[in-house]
Amino acid sequence: MITAYSQRLSPPFSGQAQIAESDRARAITLDGRMWEIHFMRGPSGSGTQGYMRHERSFVRVAHVSESWIHRISGEGPQEQEEVDERILELATFIADATLPFPVVDHHEYWLLDAQDDSPLALIFSCVNPDQRSTFPEHPEWTALPAAVMPIKRSEKELANGEPPVNYKVERLVAERAGYRPKAKWFHRETHNPDDFPPMLLREDWADPHAQELCQRYVQRQSPRLLMLHGLEHKNRLRLEQAASEHALEVARFYPMYPEIADPELMNSVRVEARMRSLTEEEPPINRRRDGILYL
Repeated sequence: MITAYSQRLSPPFSGQAQIAESDRARAITLDGRMWEIHFMRGPSGSGTQGYMRHERSFVRVAHVSESWIHRISGEGPQEQEEVDERILELATFIADATLPFPVVDHHEYWLLDAQDDSPLALIFSCVNPDQRSTFPEHPEWTALPAAVMPIKRSEKELANGEPPVNYKVERLVAERAGYRPKAKWFHRETHNPDDFPPMLLREDWADPHAQELCQRYVQRQSPRLLMLHGLEHKNRLRLEQAASEHALEVARFYPMYPEIADPELMNSVRVEARMRSLTEEEPPINRRRDGILYL
């Protein structure tokens, strides 16, 4: 039996990982193009099937493409090509699966606002309450690094040698959390969704400069934030409009978007990405594994 689910990658938040898992192995992807295959350490079949087994331990054994998965599931291994049965089982499932998978990480660890102890920024998330003890007490939020998500700097910022926006937002969040920052676990399904920032980071800032920096960060992260499930239509539309400036990233993550608010806009962005792919090399950043080994 294969269990299929999705889980947010954090810290820092970098997207929604898709996971197909048997009692002996799992396959993980961020974009559906490349999948990492992990074998479970220890006796196969031990513990509970699927994501409820919180004491899992895995080792990465392979990195395979979407095209390879479809070939191997349809034609089987070629002559002199040896493929472990655990990989064959996962490949057969993935080839016929519909992405994205359902979300299961409803237990969330939030950094709190020093003023009112309200959720300020998401740090961790996990599947069941037993997993909470496996996470460190870590009342600190980290931004997605500039090496992974570069944010264009103004001429003034460049002339002054200012750090990337990513790290300035990280500093703002730390200041808002206070000198003695606190974090708290929440079970999202038992709380009002309005209590949590939909973009996983508070966007209301009293200082106009801080507000502007936060918006630049959220807008640049939009191709990844669109992988989130349960966004209100207005928020998804806002993210799609921001993401239209990053056509190649939208094309990469599009299959992982659970909904589309403006199909006409997203289709035009994907057409742009296809046209650009004819003359531009794929950015090396698209080949990063984005930390999926940390799941």
